Amino acid sequence: MTEFALVVAAYRRHFDVALDNGERLSCVLKGRSTQIACGDRVRIARVAGGGSIESVAPRSSSLYRSDAHHGKLIAANVTQIVGIVAPDLSLDEELINRWMIAAEAEGCRFVLAANKADLPSFSTLRARLAPYAALGYPVVELAALRDVVPIVPWLEERHTVLVGQSGMGKSTLVNTLCPHAQVRTQDVSMALATGRHTTTSTTLYQVPALGADTWVVDSPGIKAFGLAHLAPAQIAESFVELRPLLGRCRFRDCRHGSEPGCLVQAAVAAGAVAPFRLALLHSLIAEASYARNAAR
Repeated sequence: MTEFALVVAAYRRHFDVALDNGERLSCVLKGRSTQIACGDRVRIARVAGGGSIESVAPRSSSLYRSDAHHGKLIAANVTQIVGIVAPDLSLDEELINRWMIAAEAEGCRFVLAANKADLPSFSTLRARLAPYAALGYPVVELAALRDVVPIVPWLEERHTVLVGQSGMGKSTLVNTLCPHAQVRTQDVSMALATGRHTTTSTTLYQVPALGADTWVVDSPGIKAFGLAHLAPAQIAESFVELRPLLGRCRFRDCRHGSEPGCLVQAAVAAGAVAPFRLALLHSLIAEASYARNAAR
């Protein structure tokens, strides 16, 4: 007899699943050629001591991070990515941009959750995030330890994956939304201005109070987020401010470098596109091209 279930925790080749009847079961993956992640819908068969994952249903989205040699599936069937950021930490803005590109490439909504709004230094963070709000991305201010009400409407009826550097408050937010979760948290090392890893595996938490099909995935703190699996054209299309300009340069194969008649370069010169964003476009395309050459 086979049954269908939702993957709610991933530990290398072992997975916890939630069956449609509410039962939880520990499963192993049959075969080694398939990557499975939280959010996957799977078909399982009962075996001694648990279950065996027989197949994976088609995905509506797949959130990956990758480099030239490896790719890791973080979550499946996600409808939005929420990037958690906070003041008084070594905030990596390139990471924020990479999360945005990953969301756009998969057709997911991207939301920035600006945590620890009760800290005196929060105004500095607000100013740093203003350019992302100007691009049209929601920036939601909250204090996960005291008040998560501002983020709740953004999570309702959504399949969300939380991403962020260690110490930004992902696990604290999960504990507030799902008191039964009891995710371990730890204070930030202010001497190093960095967070300490507390989440070591990816876990999905169902939040029925926000909708029958609402769930949130808590992922380990991220220091790098490669996008080498994306095609160059897909990368360019994922920059929202570039979309109206793509395909309109003088040369059809314009790389938006020093070519004459490049509308993207003209937009940078006019202040309509941030130089950092164009530099990131070139960097991501170079990474993707290197990965493809390395795979040959």
